[in-house]
Amino acid sequence: MKKLLLASLLTISTMPVYSQSFDDTDDILNRASQIENLEYKMMVQRATQTAIHYMPAVTQIDFLKATRRDLDGDFNDVVYVNEPFGSEKGFLTANDTTAYAWATITSKNGPVVIEVPAATDKVNYFGSIVNQWEVPIADVGYKGADEGKGGKYLFLPPGYDNKLGTKQELESQGYLVFETDTYLYGFSFRPSLTNGATDLDAGNYAKKIKIYNLVDAENPPKTDYLDATEVAYDSLPYYNETFFQDINDVIQENPVRTQDKAMASLLKDLGIEKGKKFDPTDEQKKAIREGVLMAYAHMQSKFVEPDQTVSALWKDKNGKPLSQWSFWNFGPQAQLGFPFVDEDEVLVDKRAASYFYVTYLPKQLGGSTFYLTGLRDSNGEMLDGKATYKLNVPADTPVEDFWSAIVYNMETKNFVKGVDRVGLSSRNADTMKKNPDGSYDLYFGPKAPKGQASNWVPTGGEDYFLLFRLYRPTSKTFFKNWMLEDMEKISG
Repeated sequence: MKKLLLASLLTISTMPVYSQSFDDTDDILNRASQIENLEYKMMVQRATQTAIHYMPAVTQIDFLKATRRDLDGDFNDVVYVNEPFGSEKGFLTANDTTAYAWATITSKNGPVVIEVPAATDKVNYFGSIVNQWEVPIADVGYKGADEGKGGKYLFLPPGYDNKLGTKQELESQGYLVFETDTYLYGFSFRPSLTNGATDLDAGNYAKKIKIYNLVDAENPPKTDYLDATEVAYDSLPYYNETFFQDINDVIQENPVRTQDKAMASLLKDLGIEKGKKFDPTDEQKKAIREGVLMAYAHMQSKFVEPDQTVSALWKDKNGKPLSQWSFWNFGPQAQLGFPFVDEDEVLVDKRAASYFYVTYLPKQLGGSTFYLTGLRDSNGEMLDGKATYKLNVPADTPVEDFWSAIVYNMETKNFVKGVDRVGLSSRNADTMKKNPDGSYDLYFGPKAPKGQASNWVPTGGEDYFLLFRLYRPTSKTFFKNWMLEDMEKISG
């Protein structure tokens, strides 16, 4: 007992001791009494912090709102296209080479099933199903839980009471069962096309996806399929009071998780409370707009500053960048399945800065696609939408499938609006000019350089960044003996 007591005293004695005069109040009461518009300033602070916290959930709820607004659809409807996206679509850093299929699903009325079709000799899916907070629940397709054989993915809502069977019983019936902590989920599936398959084949393949409640499994109702090919579908977040309308929808449609309760409490000052109508006052709207501006500025700084969200891929032995191209630096989150939670904290800033520009990260990050982010030119200057740049893509670019380079508006993280082309890829080889060495010179700017229209991607005069994608890199270490040249400013 004496030894334990001594050990305890020794432990206490190692704690830091701070000297403090109990007469030194720093005149806090008087200074505090002089703060003007205290309630408003607190609302602004709370709007800023809650916007950052809810960033990933907002990106998900905006898919549902777009489906309702632009397609007159709802939960559990499958949205598809028969051709890749163009500039009229509103998605965070989507590609322009894929005929996606996507949906927002709810388990509010009980366990819900998503039937993913088996791969065919022409089409198979790559993608993930995520919860309301963009946390991946399951991957699909060859690299997913069904291994390309197709499967019935079953999602049990929070507080599921086992009335339709326990998890083990349902698994024995052939379901791929997942316990979840939100009612709402989303998926975005990218088709891989083989043997001469077309984007129309991908659109038809999407109609094999089925969504229904488990209680209806013996005779499921027909799934509705919504064609968004010709629709200006817009799922982007907007950084004004609508951002908090989105947050309110998240609160109302889902249980409040333990890790979100503190932030949910702060939302009351902004007029958001579970079970109540969101009808903010003019003062709350003003505070929301001011607060979300601060949040946007914070996340934007995290996006563009080195080693925050992206980091230099090529460095010398001393750690000095050899190139301006960066990779998505998720750290250990990629191996953990992107929970953005560790033993000690919710990684709020890291999570927000990531979902500020991406959606639908996979449960298991594989090697099927590698993304290079281009923010700066060869001189280290941010890319200027009014200038013209050249990018040389070598003939030996290490891909088994293809490469692509897409321009994204810096403000929205979406395609540049109102342009005929948002990117170019090696799939355009038959229409692009090729150099004698087999490489391609791509041009980016408000106008095409003379004689280079076929190799030009318009920027609309807007500040932008590039994503250079390598589809099926030849190896996981391709970057050790290959480097993409920097963007070279040639005019402007």
